Amino acid sequence: MRILLVDNYDSFTYNLLHYLEKVSDTTVDVVRNDKLILDNVGNYERIVLSPGPGLPEEAGLLMPLINRFKLSKKILGVCLGHQAIASSYNAKLTNLEQVVHGEACPMHIRNNKSLFEGLPKHFNVGRYHSWVVKEAELPKELTCLSSDEKGNVMAFQHLSLPLFGVQFHPESILTEYGLEIIKNWMNT
Repeated sequence: MRILLVDNYDSFTYNLLHYLEKVSDTTVDVVRNDKLILDNVGNYERIVLSPGPGLPEEAGLLMPLINRFKLSKKILGVCLGHQAIASSYNAKLTNLEQVVHGEACPMHIRNNKSLFEGLPKHFNVGRYHSWVVKEAELPKELTCLSSDEKGNVMAFQHLSLPLFGVQFHPESILTEYGLEIIKNWMNT
């Protein structure tokens, strides 16, 4: 099995790489979002979309990649990647009144299957973002797996496809059970 890790020009990308390599012996290739060759993506079984600055439509070939492969690949979006998957289903992104950067925040798990299998219902996650998907704005194809105290979606999955998004950074030292979340995704 091979995994494509799309680097959205974020320093956390290589933390994600380290976690992916730690939980499996799979080959992981890191490619920047503006260096992707979409015709080569078919060679990968799984895709991880890293965090990054800005909005999804500003992130190189991120949106064309998702739109082309969301029906055929297992995809995990982290932060910007989470927002991009939601945007591919026409979710509205909301700009936070106050940026959350480098904060451990409580998260409530609503569905502890898949990503959160075997984890407690409440734990802290590391957040670094200024945009969110509000639960009220979540498209009908996506279901909320976890949220913060303000109703912001912290994780979702597609109802019938192997697409997952996490707004927080599982690869951050601030996230409890981050490695377990990545391992659970590898087992989906």
